[in-house]
Amino acid sequence: MWAFFISVYIKFFFIMTPFFVVTVFLSMTKNVHIKDKQHAAIKVTLAIALTCLIVLYFGKYIFEIFGITLDAFRIGAGTLLFLSAIDLVRKDVDSEVTCKTDILKQTVVPLAIPITVGPGTIGALMVMGAEMKSVATITVGSLALLSAVLSVGIMLYLSSAIQKLVGGQTGLIVMSKVTGLVLSALSAQIIFTGIKSFLN
Repeated sequence: MWAFFISVYIKFFFIMTPFFVVTVFLSMTKNVHIKDKQHAAIKVTLAIALTCLIVLYFGKYIFEIFGITLDAFRIGAGTLLFLSAIDLVRKDVDSEVTCKTDILKQTVVPLAIPITVGPGTIGALMVMGAEMKSVATITVGSLALLSAVLSVGIMLYLSSAIQKLVGGQTGLIVMSKVTGLVLSALSAQIIFTGIKSFLN
């Protein structure tokens, strides 16, 4: 089960594109007091956790309602994730502050959804939820997912220190591009798994 925990943790940590999220968060909170910034980080983390758990637990019922096969959704979700990875590698992060007066209004939309929990993340969560059959896998998978969300939350909470640690805005952008490359490999694996299962 430890291998499953680590696998799910690593997968969702990168799918949530943490360094890109930190970069956007810092841009949006550029002139915000440190206490307000930390409060916003907590609120974003809670919103991400709640959204992920809802999709994880109830996503499989969407499969049943619309008659979607798991393999078809793997291919679709993998494709969306791949497009997100391309966008992440090519996108330039806006360094201008988008909200100077009340950053808390921006924590759920767009910081939590769709910047952190985008179409690719939702697709991967639905695939994972449909694959988990036993109570043990659901429990371990949920804990691993929440651990990944908590890691992203800690990064947001300590975003100013992380920015200094990796060499400022440039360092964060480089880490964001690396995350995009890892994400592209994850998405390709999801697509290949879907195609392989369909052909078999």
